[in-house]
Amino acid sequence: MPTVGLNAEELFRRLEKTYTEDEFQALCFEFGLELDDVTSKKEEVRREQGDKAAEGLPEDTIYKLDIPANRYDLLCMEGIARSLRVFLGKDKAQEYTVVEPVAQPRQQIVMTQATQSVRPFVVGAVLRNVSLDTLSYDSFIDLQEKLHQNICRRRTLVAIGTHDLDHIQGPFTYDAQKPTDIKFKPLRAKDMSKEYDAAELMKEYETDLQLKKFLHIIKDKPKYPVIRDSNGVVLSMPPIINGSVSKISTSTKNIFIECTATDMTKAKVVLNMVVCMFSEYCEKPFTIEPVDVIRPDGSTETYPDLSCRTDVTSAELLNRRIGINCWAPKLAELLTQMQLPTKVSENGLDLAVTIPPTRPDVLHACDIWEDAAIAYGYNNIEWVEPQVVTEGAQQPINKLTDALRVVVSQAGFMEVLTFALCSLADGFKNLRRPDDGLTAAVIDNPCSVECEILRVSLLSGLLKTCFLSKDKAKPIKIFEVADVALLDPTHECGSRNRRRLGAMICSTGSQFEEIQALLDYVMKQLGVSRKKSTDADRKDGYYLLPSSDPAFFADIAAADVIYRGKRIGVMGVIHPEVLENFNIKFPCGALELEVEELL
Repeated sequence: MPTVGLNAEELFRRLEKTYTEDEFQALCFEFGLELDDVTSKKEEVRREQGDKAAEGLPEDTIYKLDIPANRYDLLCMEGIARSLRVFLGKDKAQEYTVVEPVAQPRQQIVMTQATQSVRPFVVGAVLRNVSLDTLSYDSFIDLQEKLHQNICRRRTLVAIGTHDLDHIQGPFTYDAQKPTDIKFKPLRAKDMSKEYDAAELMKEYETDLQLKKFLHIIKDKPKYPVIRDSNGVVLSMPPIINGSVSKISTSTKNIFIECTATDMTKAKVVLNMVVCMFSEYCEKPFTIEPVDVIRPDGSTETYPDLSCRTDVTSAELLNRRIGINCWAPKLAELLTQMQLPTKVSENGLDLAVTIPPTRPDVLHACDIWEDAAIAYGYNNIEWVEPQVVTEGAQQPINKLTDALRVVVSQAGFMEVLTFALCSLADGFKNLRRPDDGLTAAVIDNPCSVECEILRVSLLSGLLKTCFLSKDKAKPIKIFEVADVALLDPTHECGSRNRRRLGAMICSTGSQFEEIQALLDYVMKQLGVSRKKSTDADRKDGYYLLPSSDPAFFADIAAADVIYRGKRIGVMGVIHPEVLENFNIKFPCGALELEVEELL
């Protein structure tokens, strides 16, 4: 949870009221925040660096607030003060406007194809005629750092660059070049008068406590991302460092903001946060100039996108979920108080809630209900005794899962826990199974090739475990009871979890009989009888049919498990090609069952 330090005097000036510590703590609680500590800049320096370093520093009171991780609009003084003023009824929710530049064309960022293999996205905006003092400048820098640590995931997803537009000349070029071809004076270096190339900088920053933690993002890339102006001047080498030429200061009047990213959604959110929070310092407050981004294919996208969206929720449902009884106009008033302007629909039953660009945390109706509950006041919600007597109980699927763990362990198998993410190849190709594109949930911008999809089978994890245990005594007998994820358009999130039992034996001989023995033992312990496929009455038992699953010796040493007329799993000897794909030198037998079908 991020912590934001606020200068108490400046905060109270913005709120037009001076609070005692207890009063401010009560206000924070009403708004859904927590006052973590009350300190001063002098005290903080004294704690970190000693009394001598703290001499002469001001005793200004600093309030430290714990901010919910998804409330990016509250990571700076500007956002908190603005939100509290709306909450207190002093202001209305702010509207942000994209305006065209006067007497000059829009700024442009031209992307090259080379960027697609490094950081494939860039967005931008301009804040015009800005007036910054020391406090607002420090807040501007601090917000960028907070965003970098939070939504930007230490700059791996997004890196923010801010530049003095009066010292550079557009249009700008976003390119990826060899390290030795990128030469500039960086914002931070041992010799600030020297011009470094990117390779020299990366070597120097290996000992820099602040910057060394970001080097890994591009260090092993053959080309590094770079943004230049029309004269070839380097503005930044994202996500590491900006150039000194475009450094902003309290005297900066026009600010060019660029965000390079590996995730376009995050890039848009970050850009919106920066421009919305600090556009209040523009000559015409809360106005932002757009920037055109020309992609490698020639298409043009304009940023920022400050459009609002409207969600409709039922007033009756909102009341029921929170446990209150307010009529629709009152609920609309409460939500408007939380910077979610709301109108009552013509039928008087629904609420049309406007979601501003500063609230990307509102993803579902439950987020709207939460804000309504905060504005209503948790302490004002009446305590109600439940109308029925209930007692907690374990979910049936979890109860069965725990029972299976005991049963399979008693059969001599060791439980393992494997990763829920795997590569696309391990999910399909390495198991000799076709990928129809309709089964696996694919991860957008995965951090590595091992995290491309949510697993659709437990087999790949078990096979990898066998490979990593190749030096252990044989037989290796392992199992796992865990979820896989399968695409399902009928579910709200587009996929569903399925609990499965997977077991594997790795030894020197054929494992069909051994793995079948495990299946029979598990079914017997669950009270499910074995039937023959020719039996007339098979509804209360299970039986086996030849399997065509390509991961096994199809139709020879593999069988589908049929229960209640439905295929609930597969067992048999793993195909030699699959074993070769996972570098396993011994035969393996495996079983995979749908646990939920056994309930």
